[in-house]
Amino acid sequence: MATIKQEDLVSSIADAFQFISYYHPLDYITALGKAYDIEQSPAAKDAIAQILTNSRMCAEGKRPICQDTGICVVFLKIGMNVQWNASLSIQEMVDEGVRRAYLNPDNKLRASIMRDPTGKRTNTQDNTPAVVHVEMVPGNEVKVICAAKGGGSENKSKFVMLNPSDSLVDWVLKTLPTMGAGWCPPGMLGIGVGGTPEKAMLMAKESLMDPIDMAELKARGPKTRVEELRIELHDKVNALGIGAQGLGGLTTVLDVKIMEYPTHAASLPVAMIPNCAATRHVEFHLDGSGPAVLETPKLEDWPKVNWAPDVEQSKRVNLDTLTAKEVASWKPGQNPVA
Repeated sequence: MATIKQEDLVSSIADAFQFISYYHPLDYITALGKAYDIEQSPAAKDAIAQILTNSRMCAEGKRPICQDTGICVVFLKIGMNVQWNASLSIQEMVDEGVRRAYLNPDNKLRASIMRDPTGKRTNTQDNTPAVVHVEMVPGNEVKVICAAKGGGSENKSKFVMLNPSDSLVDWVLKTLPTMGAGWCPPGMLGIGVGGTPEKAMLMAKESLMDPIDMAELKARGPKTRVEELRIELHDKVNALGIGAQGLGGLTTVLDVKIMEYPTHAASLPVAMIPNCAATRHVEFHLDGSGPAVLETPKLEDWPKVNWAPDVEQSKRVNLDTLTAKEVASWKPGQNPVA
């Protein structure tokens, strides 16, 4: 029977949220590099190059990938044979880890969480509380996934109660264009189907924690109906031409994830949650031997993309005198340079 110490979970949570603030998952970087190679639209190719260049700079300097450092979401799958050496609750331990991460003086992260959401909306100052999902599973360890989800992509989350005879594909293709580019593509789509409304939403969010494997799936071919559906949606969504940062192009999504659950005969709940270009999540396991050790990615694994502003397309702006009218005059593809 494994005994998990309070400090091991707290410090691991703190390390994880610092880690994902400046390290993209390598599966995302690899997939985005391949999207860059095939992109034909100059504006979209430039946008992808900026994302990749920013990603490498953040990995080198250990500074946030995005100014929106997200709301903290933590999935815990706790082995039923695990024992705790702790005085705090699971929620309290996670929140202490988040607090340490976001107040870290070496890389202080933006606190975005508001208490009293329908009233005064007062900032909690340390990005707590986290949104914590706990599941009891067989075993002697604790599996933890930490994710920092930006408001731009969260605000584009969609839910619908379809009729059982309705087409999920048609709903996605009708809905996605209404989401604009505020979710900062290219990213992923997480889709939850079945259960009840809250179950579908939770599955959509959890599916985004899976690694990007669309290229591998296409290479070996689908083995299930859900895999066939993933490929169909991936190809049809990209054919919409929304593209990187909404600038058009070949890649709007790098992958589509789908989780299903049995549902009522009269129901077809469907949830869709996008992941933005600031894809931030990491998984670790605790088995009682100490805090998690996260593997630092190698900088040579980043695609070889060296972005520089196009002088002809760039527009120098003075941030001290910038007006809304001037911003409205900018055209897609221009690169404002302060």
